Amino acid sequence: MTFSPIRKVYQGVADRRQMFRMFDRHAQRPNRWEGDDGALYSGEWFEIGPSSHDYMFEILPPLWTRGEMFAMREFLTDSITSVFYTLKIDACMRHFHGYCDLADRGSPERMRDAIVERETRPVRAMTREERLEHIWSSTTDEYRGYAGERWPDQDRGKRTLLSYGGRQGTILKLLEYLTEDEIAAKLPVHLRFLPAAIAA
Repeated sequence: MTFSPIRKVYQGVADRRQMFRMFDRHAQRPNRWEGDDGALYSGEWFEIGPSSHDYMFEILPPLWTRGEMFAMREFLTDSITSVFYTLKIDACMRHFHGYCDLADRGSPERMRDAIVERETRPVRAMTREERLEHIWSSTTDEYRGYAGERWPDQDRGKRTLLSYGGRQGTILKLLEYLTEDEIAAKLPVHLRFLPAAIAA
């Protein structure tokens, strides 16, 4: 079995509106209703507030609860569903949402461990991938999308963003090709100058 990478997709605590928006942050993907797109979602996680966590717990009876986590009864796709966590990190109770593939019995525990490891780093830092994921999560649908038929074959289906290109004006660009200056310009001020996380 291959595992999707576990990845933080939003910096800070998502409010309820942002939480619901990120539940399907790949809604604009091409051929949305064809095939299983579970790999897009599996492994994604972000922090939420306590009231959002409690609200989700009360919507429907959970599929299951295990100590500090519970799983939603409704599945996003195939065997992937939302798992919500209440974790004590640095003496504070914090709440998180993650998409776990329940066909993999260890998925919720691996997600929990990855969240704790990421959030207990001694220095607040972001990887390039986390910066790009935050930009994607916080950009409105009108300014993001997916490369279509006008793009070269190897780029079709990849994520795109509108970016300011100086004298060229606004241009559509692949998310993965944003320069460091473009990334900094799209991040909120409090995230622009965080150190880059050292890859393990």
